[in-house]
Amino acid sequence: MTPEHPVWFTVLLNKLIGPVVVALLTKMGLHPNPTEPIPNYIAMQVLAFLLILIGALVLRARLSVENPGKFQHMMEEFVLFTRNMCDDVIGHGGGRYVALIGTLGVFVLVCNLLGIIPSFDTATSAIYVTLGCAVVAFLYYNYHGFRQHGIFGYLKHLSGPLWWLAFLILPVEIVSNTLRLLSLSVRLWANMMVGELIEHVFTTLVPVLLPAVFVALHVFVSFLQAYIFMILPVVYISLAVSEEH
Repeated sequence: MTPEHPVWFTVLLNKLIGPVVVALLTKMGLHPNPTEPIPNYIAMQVLAFLLILIGALVLRARLSVENPGKFQHMMEEFVLFTRNMCDDVIGHGGGRYVALIGTLGVFVLVCNLLGIIPSFDTATSAIYVTLGCAVVAFLYYNYHGFRQHGIFGYLKHLSGPLWWLAFLILPVEIVSNTLRLLSLSVRLWANMMVGELIEHVFTTLVPVLLPAVFVALHVFVSFLQAYIFMILPVVYISLAVSEEH
């Protein structure tokens, strides 16, 4: 990303709601840039949200049992794919997690793909974005761990089957769980940031034909990283809600 050069959507967003954002941040004790309080990575997230919202509204308006369109078919396949993944990894009751896992996957994918559009940036090439998504996943699977086992039951679950080793296992599990935040956020951020940087360097050096290769690579990495960001939280949920440690 190049936050020192705001894209046109960032400029538009700053003109529309910038003064409100400055006022809110100032009341919170922060000192934002008075002319550009909204950076590119936040603007790209807003754009991704708007695109997803518009897509959902269009899909809802065109839902049909007798004559489903291509977009409906595609989304049905995506929901089925997500449902099968949750059922295969988590087992019985995996369907309850489809909404959050699917939403994370779609949001990350759209943020990843925005970078291939001229005059836009890849939102997920900013660590703040990937860390935010990782925090959502972290809170979600731990919430379901507590929901499944109760507070003391979940702590016991994390302590392992041998009570006399709990004083060793529990701290290790807590640290391991915390490191999952780093694993989720850094993996996605590093792949998208490095990919965007390499694409920019090589397409600047060789502006003919080569850009198409890197665009295709960007699309492939975008889908791959979105899938990884779906499957890892599913695995973490399965570990958190399982009856055996």
